[in-house]
Amino acid sequence: MRAGRHPVVETSLPDGETFVANDTVLDADRDQIAILTGPNMAGKSTTLRQVGLIVLLAQIGSHVPAASAHIGLVDRIFTRVGAQDNIAAGESTFLVEMQEAANILNNGTKQSLILLDEVGRGTSTYDGVSIAWAITEYIHERIGARTLFATHYHELTELAELKDGVVSFNVAAREYGDDVVFLHKLVEGAANKSYGVAVARLAGVAEIVLARAK
Repeated sequence: MRAGRHPVVETSLPDGETFVANDTVLDADRDQIAILTGPNMAGKSTTLRQVGLIVLLAQIGSHVPAASAHIGLVDRIFTRVGAQDNIAAGESTFLVEMQEAANILNNGTKQSLILLDEVGRGTSTYDGVSIAWAITEYIHERIGARTLFATHYHELTELAELKDGVVSFNVAAREYGDDVVFLHKLVEGAANKSYGVAVARLAGVAEIVLARAK
């Protein structure tokens, strides 16, 4: 897909702002799994949703918001996006996340599209990285589905060097002093940092807290 756009985000932008289109290539052989890294607010989740919507629109024979696209049939689109719990049933955010991940691993096929956003974030870092790594390996070796995996676990980008069919991309950002500018553009390779302190500044966190965090 060349120059794909998110149809809802694009129409919701303030006057004068332009949606930054991105290319996405996934196939069952060379580019089966793409690991997306980059800071919060840079556009990782938008990219996942954009790809899911475009593939869904293509399946029903609709126009798709892209300069061009070659999209094969998919049997299902699986998503693990967002954070939610089920307090009434005594289910934590992490348990719900793992239930959704289990559904994907148990039912996904080589013809599926899998979209994963921050899997493993609801537990300790070591457990989270381990689970995310193992899930990625399982999809790669057992399922074979085309997959986009957005994560802050930069360790996962090592899989691009270890596994054929796993590639690494990041959503570009630039620092200017203490500020960060999000370019919303997918570039090849892993992000070198997550710019968490800069994002906290944008949210209005007190300077004394930011200084201590640094």
